[in-house]
Amino acid sequence: MDLSKSGSEGISQIEETQLPLICGLPDDIALFCLARVPRKYHTILKCVSRRWRDLVCSEEWRAYRRKHNLDETWIYALCQDNKLERVSCYVLDPNSARRSWKLIHDFPPPTLRRRKGIGFEVLGNNLYLLGGCGWSEDATKEVYCYDSSRKSWTDAASLSTARCYFACEVLDEKIYSIGGLGSKSSDTHSWEVYDPCTDNWKLHTNPNVVPEIEDSFVMDGKIYIHCGTSVVTSEVYALVYEPSSCTWKHADADMASGWRGPAVVVDETLYVLDQSSGTRLMTWHKESREWAPVGRLSALLTRPPCQLVTIGKNIFAVGKGCSTVVIDVGNAGNVGGVMVSSSIPKVNDTDDVIRCKCLAI
Repeated sequence: MDLSKSGSEGISQIEETQLPLICGLPDDIALFCLARVPRKYHTILKCVSRRWRDLVCSEEWRAYRRKHNLDETWIYALCQDNKLERVSCYVLDPNSARRSWKLIHDFPPPTLRRRKGIGFEVLGNNLYLLGGCGWSEDATKEVYCYDSSRKSWTDAASLSTARCYFACEVLDEKIYSIGGLGSKSSDTHSWEVYDPCTDNWKLHTNPNVVPEIEDSFVMDGKIYIHCGTSVVTSEVYALVYEPSSCTWKHADADMASGWRGPAVVVDETLYVLDQSSGTRLMTWHKESREWAPVGRLSALLTRPPCQLVTIGKNIFAVGKGCSTVVIDVGNAGNVGGVMVSSSIPKVNDTDDVIRCKCLAI
């Protein structure tokens, strides 16, 4: 080993960290300028120097952009190609002039590409893939973390119990993994909480939490889970998590009765896409405790089954092949009984969308 060469490289790295971000400008002014560069060019910024790369990948960068309303939200869609039995992920920049879904080539890692029932969640700069099972393998506890800024993978703390086909939500900057199917040793009447500060999971059990969870959302600081419809009574079984008491209770029966599709919350208002007969957007009125129709989505643009995600007042209904309909619920109009919306074309005919999540930088 050439010690002189190693030493010179170390000195050059130290000297580089002491250089200003932009020559002739204080670092705070340089940050003011650089933080206004659109997110789609951040990959280029990282190529300029080591200091720029470290800055763009830092929490300081994300916090600064968020504080000054400069952060941009992109949508990530985890998909399952049932024909090729393969998992993939696409990303969408909704602010782009030519909106289109782009395949992330290094997502997921090769070992997960044939896994099913994977949990998918976003926390900070990171996307998490949790649990899942193979086509002929039992459920797993494995958790992988993808840093969207550095585009790199790391192993995160494993789940306390093996899970697949379970619910994932973020509440108070912690990930909740709820219910789902498991291995023979798993407690499927359970949920667990991940604290990124300690990189640790804490397991809880409750007999009300059942394995078969179809949907979930967060509203008013609480987690709601949809546990399916009773074959006998046709009633929807839904629970709500009270963080103050760390308990699960039965959700409002009137609200649960209309929860018959993927749900999303916009400005603390709940919307559900009813896909039982076409695609109809419904909203829940808390005061009157009633469901009301917002409007039908165009059958020519929508390709169920869909997943919902929201940015601002826009709801994105992402269907098969990532075919997407965008509805502005703050200014929703109807023509001939069909909601006025914009659309983003599909990328293929074979991918079913498993989960959609938003990540802001």
